[in-house]
Amino acid sequence: MSITLTKAPFKADHVGSLLRPESLKTARKEYKEGKIILEQLREIETNEIKRVVDKQIEVGLEVVTDGEFRRTWWHFDFLEHLTGIEGFVPETGLQFNGVETEKYYVRNIGKVSFDPSHPFINDFTVFNEIVGGRAAAKQTIPSPNQLFTNGIRNEEIYPDIEDYAKDIIKTYQDAIKAFYDHGVRYLQLDDVYIAGLSSQEVTYQDGKYSREYLTDLALRVINGVLEGKPEDLVVTTHLCRGNYQSTYRFGGSYELIAPTLLAKEKVDGFFLEYDDHRSGDFEPLKHIPNGGAQVVLGVVTSKHGELEDKDVIKSRIKEAAQYVPHEQLCLSPQCGFASTHHGNKLTEEQQWEKLKFIVNVSRELWNE
Repeated sequence: MSITLTKAPFKADHVGSLLRPESLKTARKEYKEGKIILEQLREIETNEIKRVVDKQIEVGLEVVTDGEFRRTWWHFDFLEHLTGIEGFVPETGLQFNGVETEKYYVRNIGKVSFDPSHPFINDFTVFNEIVGGRAAAKQTIPSPNQLFTNGIRNEEIYPDIEDYAKDIIKTYQDAIKAFYDHGVRYLQLDDVYIAGLSSQEVTYQDGKYSREYLTDLALRVINGVLEGKPEDLVVTTHLCRGNYQSTYRFGGSYELIAPTLLAKEKVDGFFLEYDDHRSGDFEPLKHIPNGGAQVVLGVVTSKHGELEDKDVIKSRIKEAAQYVPHEQLCLSPQCGFASTHHGNKLTEEQQWEKLKFIVNVSRELWNE
């Protein structure tokens, strides 16, 4: 019996990535060293995906992901397989709180479009067969707005940022159609860029454009991508402030973007980080229309293994319900457990306990 998506996003949901098991880390290393071939690596990935799909269902989730087990990064693996985008190793990594990331990035090398042979399409097909209708199969990809992050656009190819935006919109429209045609009915767009627009710590496009203009452009890009999407395709977005080995990139409430993006973005749900003081208070949620997008509150952290106090979580949900109706709220971790292959600093057992905790608390909160 398949799970219907009428409740998606689900009262107990999760962002997507899961800690990579040692067997997968070893296999990936051996593949890079030429000790195993691609088919052997994929077989190991597939077996581990089968295991974590079963485990997600076991802890009570109605929605499952593949843990992003075929990826190294939450975003680069998808973006570098778009036509006109390539991955490369820069001189430095990105600066997070107290740590520099592994060196890798993407850049624009030609006109941007969607490649129908994009590997994520086949990856989802295999994943969906593994799920077999036992739960909702969620596909996660980086938001189109990630391509506006500093250092990606080639101004010789795209001197006009609006032309760049038009091609990105068409690229993602084609991507969404391809995913839909291959069975995707629950799609999540992961977005650090938009969260950064609400942080005074971040300057995009090297300060060439106003924050107001870039915020409006980001809204036009997302809504352009979603124009004409199938009615039975649920699309949510996850706003993230960076998640790398349990560290973060920046802070800032949603106040600056709430009147535009939270109020007008035509998604079915927002996954919002609210696990610590960096996120600000819940007041910006007042801009989300009543009866509109579901608000998935990430008040349970994925950055450490200590389990939250149930009463504290319930109290925070109650606080948020002052701005968004209780029935419009859902619960999830604030981010994935392994946005990159490195993973956050907690054990796999703690990861499953967190997800089980979310399921149990959500059942008490919404009487499911």
